[in-house]
Amino acid sequence: MVDSRTYEFEGASPTINDAAHVSRDAVLVGDVEVAADASVWPGVVLRGDIGPVRVGRQAHVGDNATIHASTLEPEVMVGHGAVLNEATVEERALVGFNTTVNTDATIGERSIVAAGTVIPDDYDIPPASFVRGVPAEVTPLADTGIDPDAVFEEFSSGEYTNLAQRHEDLFS
Repeated sequence: MVDSRTYEFEGASPTINDAAHVSRDAVLVGDVEVAADASVWPGVVLRGDIGPVRVGRQAHVGDNATIHASTLEPEVMVGHGAVLNEATVEERALVGFNTTVNTDATIGERSIVAAGTVIPDDYDIPPASFVRGVPAEVTPLADTGIDPDAVFEEFSSGEYTNLAQRHEDLFS
């Protein structure tokens, strides 16, 4: 990350680890931290004005996602066009394309949220859940027949770290 658009807000400025990959076409405002080996792709907005935004180690935020005052723990994957508002996404969870995660919701670790899901305010999703629908319906992953290890392998945060390194032109 060299040329991303970063903006101070009320004395707080974004901090980006030297080993992170932040697109020069992303916008980071206020109290934002991006950890090592994380990637923030083009069109992403990370807005830490009413609260901090934390993007954990090897977490990845897909193109055009908007994240406001939220925490992404290590190895989280956020799909293209997702919107998170004052939410927490725990380690190794996957948030699908165009998902909306509303205020004070928590997505438990190793959970999978299907594309287009809407998670209501104050909603706590247990670890290892499969979540889908509008509004969200939760099923234990063990009851779905989905192999979470296969899904996490397919959408591996390590693979996205590698991909970000290969897209050097987006990040320099």
